Amino acid sequence: MRLYDTLSRQDRELKPVDGSSYRFYCCGPTVYGPAHIGNFRTFVLQDVFRRAIETGGMRSFHVRNITDVDDKTIRDSQAAGKPLAEFTAHWRDRFHADCEALNCLSPHVEPGAVDHIPQQVSMIERLVAKGNAYVSDDGSVYFKISSFPEYGKLSHLDTRELSLGKTQEARGNADEYDKDSLADFVLWKARRPEDGENFWPSPWGEGRPGWHLECSAMIEEYLGDEFDMHSGGEDLVFPHHENEIAQSRCACGGNFAAHWFHPTHLLVDGGKMSKSLGNLYTIDDLKEKGFSAMEVRYVLIGAHYRKQLNFTLDSLTAAREALSKLGKASRGLAARAGDGHVLGDAGFGPFQSAWDALNDDLNTPGCLGGIFTGLRDCADLEGEAAAKALAGLNRILRALGLTLPEEAAAADVPEDIKALADERWAARSAKDWAKSDSLRDQLAGLGWVVKDSPEGYELNPN
Repeated sequence: MRLYDTLSRQDRELKPVDGSSYRFYCCGPTVYGPAHIGNFRTFVLQDVFRRAIETGGMRSFHVRNITDVDDKTIRDSQAAGKPLAEFTAHWRDRFHADCEALNCLSPHVEPGAVDHIPQQVSMIERLVAKGNAYVSDDGSVYFKISSFPEYGKLSHLDTRELSLGKTQEARGNADEYDKDSLADFVLWKARRPEDGENFWPSPWGEGRPGWHLECSAMIEEYLGDEFDMHSGGEDLVFPHHENEIAQSRCACGGNFAAHWFHPTHLLVDGGKMSKSLGNLYTIDDLKEKGFSAMEVRYVLIGAHYRKQLNFTLDSLTAAREALSKLGKASRGLAARAGDGHVLGDAGFGPFQSAWDALNDDLNTPGCLGGIFTGLRDCADLEGEAAAKALAGLNRILRALGLTLPEEAAAADVPEDIKALADERWAARSAKDWAKSDSLRDQLAGLGWVVKDSPEGYELNPN
């Protein structure tokens, strides 16, 4: 596989640093609320990446953290009147349930920030001893950006008109700060009243680690000072990943990550996703609208990871149709294969172009297109040839993490339910979305889920 590297700005062939297994780290969720589809675009694409290299025969070691202490988790746990551990455990479990619904593989290791406070304190001690960090009057500890001349190479900050001259005066105590602020960043935050009972001992007094530090400490713990890849959403390039590079290189030596993989954000209905616009969708939100998590996954991989994806409810309907076609084609191949058997590795057969696309900078839309092209090419195959084609199809679908819908049995629909569904379809056809949503919710309350397609709709008991 060749994949674009954010640091070098080039497509590079992936090769394990240790010559054995591809070891990579993904920035995980901050567990203070449900993850939304923007978060899951990154997690799903990281999952496809892992599946693809494993399908190609490469062993992997996948580490993804859980941020269970930072400004937001403390703030919201206090507002909810719950202990931090109880509050974050609830949202961590919700995240895991959503990942399972989306058919994402579990990481090999999933460390939490709270469980690694000692490792974080140790890293800060080394940075202070080396002169890369300093202790402020209140007991907070800051990283001195001017002590690391290579700061900014990942995000090309050296091309911006930013100065290091006033970093100490402009230093940021917040976990996240203005994207245009080049400031010494906090490693250890001195205890404050608003933190409540969320503090730990340290050589500099009671407090807690800053957000940027946790990833560096856990990477050192599980991957060492050199590993194959670091990944996260494009919003993490600066300052989070720049800060990780600086503190890890200074504390541990080594070259840190050999490759950087940053999926691009998505749009919703052509605009930015936000709570105020009512378009910040979670998996549960979309399930309530009658869509499945697998349909969401199909949409999330439908655009190249380096291009913005425009997520719409209509795209989910199109995904349902595509998955239905794939399901019918797969069942047709299985029927024509009969007792045909595949001996050994039959490769990808008619779906080789789909596999080639996936290995060319994780081109997921090209891969999906290659699947449908391959299905046309094997429409007349029978027996062993059909069995080999089916094996290739199943292999490429596993690489994408797609599972196909089974053939649905027709349900007996009461007349009053059918009348409501017909009324909803008329409203939808007239683009009366408010009425359509209201009737959908009414049907859901009566125990029925509506699934739309370009030709009409299906009703199924909930």
